[in-house]
Amino acid sequence: MTEPNWHVVGAIDDVSREDVIGVTVGESQLAIVRTSDDRFFAVDGLCTHGRASLAEGFVDGTEIECPKHNGRFDVTTGEAVASPARVALRTHPCRVNDGCIQVQL
Repeated sequence: MTEPNWHVVGAIDDVSREDVIGVTVGESQLAIVRTSDDRFFAVDGLCTHGRASLAEGFVDGTEIECPKHNGRFDVTTGEAVASPARVALRTHPCRVNDGCIQVQL
């Protein structure tokens, strides 16, 4: 059972290491990233530059690269770290509980 405002968005096995999946919670599109060291992060699912789906992007360490124009974001902070991306992504609290990935909105 989840606490208020925490939403189950999948199982840990749904996301490979150094990969990303897209999920929708209510009206929010999110990208759930699993790093190579097994940490999970949730960020807004659309690039702030080209509005492309980050679920189609490439994960390298703690960065996700937009598939449209190759802008990059740090998923730990949301910071835009490579052009043409300049505006940070919103990040959302993310945790693993009993094998399930949960996001707080």
